[in-house]
This record gives sequence, C-alpha cells and structure tokens, in this order.
Amino acid sequence: MPHAIAVLLILAQFTVSQTGELRLRVVDPAGRPLPGAAVELVSDAKQVDEQVSTAADGTATVQRLPFGTYVVTVRRKGFAPRVGRVEIRSALPAFYTATLAVAAITETIEVTAGGTLLDDRQTALAQRLGAETLQHRTAALPGRALPELVNTQPGWLLEANGILHPRGSEYQTQFVTDGLPLTDNRSPAFAAEIDPEDVDSVTILTGGYPAEYGRKLGGVIEVTTAAAPQRGFHARVTTGLDTFDTKTAALFGTYANDRTAISLGAAIAATSRYLDPPVEENYTNDATTRYSVVRVQRELTAAARIGLIVRHSDTSFLVPNERVQQIAGQRQQRASGENAVQSSYQHVISSHLLGDVRAMGRSLSATLASNPASTPIAADQDRGLRELYAKGTLTGAAGRHEWKTGGEVSLGSVREHFAYTITDPARFDPDTPSRFTFADTRRDREYALFVQDQMRWSAWPVNAGLRWDRYSLIVEEQGFSPRVSVARSWHAAGLVARASYDRAFQTPAIENLLLASSPATDVLGETVLRVPVRPSRGNFYDAGVTKTIGNRARLDVSHFLRTMRDFADDDVLLNTGVSFPIAFRAARIEGTEVKLTVPRWNRFSGFASYGNMSGTGELPVAGGLFLDDEAIGLQGATGHFAISQDQRNTARARVAWQMTPAAWVAAGMTYGSGLPVEFTGDPADAIAQYGERIVARVDFDAGRTEPTFTIDGTTGIRISTGASRELRLQVDVRNVTNRLNVINFAGLFSGTALGAPRSVALRAHFEF
Repeated sequence: MPHAIAVLLILAQFTVSQTGELRLRVVDPAGRPLPGAAVELVSDAKQVDEQVSTAADGTATVQRLPFGTYVVTVRRKGFAPRVGRVEIRSALPAFYTATLAVAAITETIEVTAGGTLLDDRQTALAQRLGAETLQHRTAALPGRALPELVNTQPGWLLEANGILHPRGSEYQTQFVTDGLPLTDNRSPAFAAEIDPEDVDSVTILTGGYPAEYGRKLGGVIEVTTAAAPQRGFHARVTTGLDTFDTKTAALFGTYANDRTAISLGAAIAATSRYLDPPVEENYTNDATTRYSVVRVQRELTAAARIGLIVRHSDTSFLVPNERVQQIAGQRQQRASGENAVQSSYQHVISSHLLGDVRAMGRSLSATLASNPASTPIAADQDRGLRELYAKGTLTGAAGRHEWKTGGEVSLGSVREHFAYTITDPARFDPDTPSRFTFADTRRDREYALFVQDQMRWSAWPVNAGLRWDRYSLIVEEQGFSPRVSVARSWHAAGLVARASYDRAFQTPAIENLLLASSPATDVLGETVLRVPVRPSRGNFYDAGVTKTIGNRARLDVSHFLRTMRDFADDDVLLNTGVSFPIAFRAARIEGTEVKLTVPRWNRFSGFASYGNMSGTGELPVAGGLFLDDEAIGLQGATGHFAISQDQRNTARARVAWQMTPAAWVAAGMTYGSGLPVEFTGDPADAIAQYGERIVARVDFDAGRTEPTFTIDGTTGIRISTGASRELRLQVDVRNVTNRLNVINFAGLFSGTALGAPRSVALRAHFEF
C-alpha cells in the first residue's frame, strides 16, 4: 500500500504515447564493457539524430524515440565502427548489444546502413519535427512559434490570431504535452504557449489515431519538451529582437548524473504586435508573455522511473482596435494564466509488460477588462478551469501483437463571470438590454477506456483499437469509437500504401460554454435561439501512399474524407469579442494532401507541399446561442454553406542550403487561395472603417478574400567557442515582398484580421 501511494503522488518519465526507448550495451570481443563509446541513432523518416556515450558499465539509454526504424552507429577509438538497425515499436524498452572488433592499424572502414526514409510498418502518416527543424525555424511573434511550425504541414490552416484548424475543424485541436492531453483552446488569444526553446520535438497526426486519443480529434500535436539529459551541467541562453518592438529572452539549465536529472527554465517576451489587427495601423496591440518550468526525473531502478514537471505561463495583452474604437479611446485588456503540475510513474514489469501511471493538476484563468470609452460595447469577463486528470496504461508484447489498454479520467470545475454595458445604443437592436451580468459554475466529468493492438502479418501491419467515452457538463452523452488502420509495404520498391478509419467522439469547446447555454441569455434579444451544444460525432477516412525517390526524397500522398454530425463552430456574443461554441447539423470535408520531403541531398534539404480541401456545412443549427436577426434567419433553416475554413488550395515550400559546416541559408513560401467572406454591407462603409487597401484585397463577387502569399528568408551561423560551448546567430526576414495579406474580412464569426508586413528578426543562442 505505501508503494502504491508513492506511485500516485511522486510521479515521472515523460513521453508521448507513440514513443519508446533503446537500451544499448557496448562490449569488446571478450565481452568486457566499453565506456566512452560514441553512439548515434538516425532516422530520416522521424527527423531523429541522437548522440550519446556509454557509461562506465558500457551502457547507454536513449529515451523518447518515436516508433520507427533506426540506424545505430557505434564508434570508439581503437575499434572498428559497428553499424546496425533497430526497430522501436512499443513503449517497452528495446535492447541492442554492439560488439566492437579491434581495428587494424591500416584498416579503413566505411560506415553505411542504408536509408531510413521509409517506415514500412507505419499504418498512418505522422509528421515529425525534430530538434534541427526547431533550431532553424523562422522566428515567430510571441505565442505563435508552435502554431506556425505545425502550419508548415499539409492539412493545417492558420487562421486569424494564430488559431490552428486541422482539416477544416474548428477548435478541435489537441495538444499532448509530455504525454498528457490539453484539449482547451491553445491559440494566443486564449492561452500562453510552451516556450519554443523548451520544445525538443513535435509529432503531428491528422488521421489513424490510436484509441487512447479522444475528446479532440481534428488534429493531434504531440509535444515533447526536455531532450534526453546529458551528464553534467548544461545550459542555453536565447535572446531575440524583432521589427515590432519584440524582445525575447530565455534561459534553461539542466544537471544530470546517471540516475537523476534536474532542469530549470524561464522565458519572457514583449511585443507591439500580438494578435492580427483589423487595420494596418496596428493600434493597441502590446503584449507580454512569461513562461517558467521546473523538471525532475529520477531512475529508481533499471525498471522504474519517477519524475515531476511544474509549469507556469501567463500572457497579458491589449485587444487591437478598429479605427472608430481608437478615436473613441477604447482600451481592452486581456490576460490568461496557467499553472500545471504533471507527473507519471513508469515500471517495466517484465520484458513483455510495462505499466504507466500519469497525472496532472492544472488551473486556467482568463480575464477581459474594458475601459468606459470602449465602443460600441464595454465587456468584462473572468473565467477559469480547474482540472484533475489521471491516466493509467498497461503495454504488452506477445508474438506478433503489441497491445495497450488503459483508462483516463478528467474531473474539472468550470467557472464563468461575464458582464457588459452598451456604450453606443445605435449599433444594437432597441430591445437589447443596455447592461447584462452572468455568473455560473459547473462540474465537468469525462471518462474513457480504451484498448488497442499493433499486429503484423508479413508485409501487412495493422493497428486496431476501441475507445469508450463518457462526457458530462451541459449534456451527458457517451459513445464507442472503433479505430483501424492498415498498410501494405513493398520494401524493395520503397513503397507503402495505407488506409485508416477513425470514429470520433469530440467534446464541445469549453470556452464560454456556460454563458452560451444559460437561460439567463434569453433577455438578450426579442428572439433568442438557444440549443445545447452536444459532442460532435464523426467518421474519418484516410488513404494514401508513401514512396521513396532514389533514397534521397520521400513523397507522401493522402486523400481524406470526414463526415460529422453536430459539426462544431464558434460565434461571438454581440460585439464583445467573447466567442463561444456553436454547432450545425452536419458537415462533409474532403481533400487531398501531397508532400515531397528531401531530408538531405548533398548540402540541400527542404520540402514542398500542396493541399486541396473543400468543406460544406449543413443547416439547421444543432447547438449554440443566436439572437434576433441571426436567430430568425436560422430558425428552421435548411441548406448547405461553405465552412469558414474552406480554403481550397494551400501550398508551402522551404529549401535550405548548408553553405559550410557552420553556415546555412534558407527560403520559404506560403500560398493560400483565400477564405470565405460573409460581408453584406456597403463596400464604401467598409473602406471608411478598414481602409481602401484592405477592401481591395477582397473579391466580393467570389465571396472570398484575395489569395495570400508570403516569402520568408533566413540565414544562420554556428560558432564554436570552446569545448561544449556553441554560439548560433540567426537572421530572419518575414514577408520579404511586404505583401498586404487579408486573412479574414468582416466575418460574422471572425471579424477582420491582417497578416504581418515585412519584418526582420535577430536571434542569438548560446549553449554551454
């Protein structure tokens, strides 16, 4: 019993679900251990290049390896190099012993092990961004580094204010941070992000989901923070400057010995451009973000690990004004904060069985404060979430089966307080109350059980699983979600074909859900339509192929179809900027995605991608709050409409040239064919409100914004300043042509938002 309590209270080894570890042992021909051997693991498919050295007993452990095939190269002075291949396919540790032969004095050894571009056991496509991609990323404004990195992958759309939309989904993005799920809105307007300097890798999924994932399945972003610790003390300092008065600073340090690792980190950023403003003048857009973390990991034995992560993040920013609001003197201040404690315990029960227990406690807060000069309405808000989350899993291997089963529970408390005062009655219906106040608190209870199995018959790997969810907040519902994905590989031809089916049970967005569901809102209009927002249920189909080209490049092609009932979207209450979830009867989203990846070709590397997507929603309304004209127009309405993320064509590309071993240069481009526009007013009034240049970027006849296009350039250099010390300098130029890009225009749900003009960013990174 005391041991069980310790397992629950002192908790652990943090990995995402689809990762494992490799335990190596290096010996000489007589079987004696070889300390100080250099070990390198490489996978081009997973963007992994890990380097470790063996301890005094000749062993080394490499953790947090995504499932896949790796080339293992072992070198030690006086011995011939040893090259082999190893597969990581489950959370159970994989073991590898390298016996090094004594090298002849004149012997020359060429180390080669073939390519790792193709993973012929991967039944669903997963894009991974490794350490090098993160280091060489183009600088982003505070709060946007992770969204902009994810947006480089096909299937994703980065809409106004850094909101990610995977395959046409609205607010159905799930972040899995160090193995624990975050299903609230993580965009800059709602939450401060994990500092990018504290991120080691990112894995991105848009289909073929394991059964252990639920609640939000538009897209899953697995984030691993701290890299595998190295012995001794190591630290890194990063500073940056940007055109928009942006200043960033981060400091992270780690101390590790053979069994314990302790790391501390803190970061701060300030900027004058945080959200995407509605006008070019970029009024009142100042922001400050802060992030701090403490991380402890401890190996109790060779079979058990414990650890702890404590995080704090917060952001404070002004809401950017339109011209009339700036003239009136409006000032609206928003702030959000998060405190989280993450933990887990991992125990290797036997060579074929592993147990894992994880837990998280966190509190979220978000406020909005308006001054009396705010127009046409002064809104104030204070809302929050407290959540206790726990998850237990058991992983096993038996013959051709690698299975996993477990359950999770989320116990939350949601509170909301909202009030407004109308300051310009002419902008509202006469029956709209001049003042309104709302306050409520509810319990959120969510439970799940799952089982999944990875199987392989010759060239046919199969992943199958079943998940059960129960959700209780405004409504109570439950559902079963079967999942299956299968692949067929022709390794000699460098070809894999795959297909998957995911049943999705997706819970509603939690932000302002109580407000939009309350009978208290019935006073807000003469006609009020209020329908409880239910979980969305969907059927996701995906099929595609992966083909290597001359062992230098990889081509991924996917076609997907998603059909959903109670399709989730969002709306804004009156003119307050406070958004809440809504739902429509159904939606159908279909598209094709293509990506060509060149990990390295001589001194060049890069990618090019294209996505074609169309999304159609179906009336009537199935959930949410609608007032007066909007309610009258939607009551009993039927028909189809283009969803707000219906951008038909999206293309991205990036190429990098390693000029010297220490210097590199890269260029990238992004193209979007434009989003739907729902403007029904007078273009002349729009010009007076937003400016002629902005209105000129809208095709009113086609009902879409004009295409967006940006070119970015970056260059960097690495300078070694001594043993284990390195300085990296980087210069980024974003939107080189200074093109005016209108992301959204006067939308009913999204308002107007402009992309950033040309800017220059400088970044310095020092490691020691």
